[in-house]
Amino acid sequence: MDWTETELSALRRAYASGTTRVSYDGKSVDYGSAEDLLARIRTIERAIAGITQPLPVAGLAGFSRGDR
Repeated sequence: MDWTETELSALRRAYASGTTRVSYDGKSVDYGSAEDLLARIRTIERAIAGITQPLPVAGLAGFSRGDR
């Protein structure tokens, strides 16, 4: 699903104001609770972060005991 920053901003504003009704781009959604709204925010944040941020590069550590 394609989420937008506009949707995410509207969700954050609604959560910050303590309401569970969100309106954006001519759409309105009622969430059952603040927890449902927060879960939706987190889902969208993870999806956007996964798309826009590169994966971290893992390295391989090595060591030597010095006696071998």
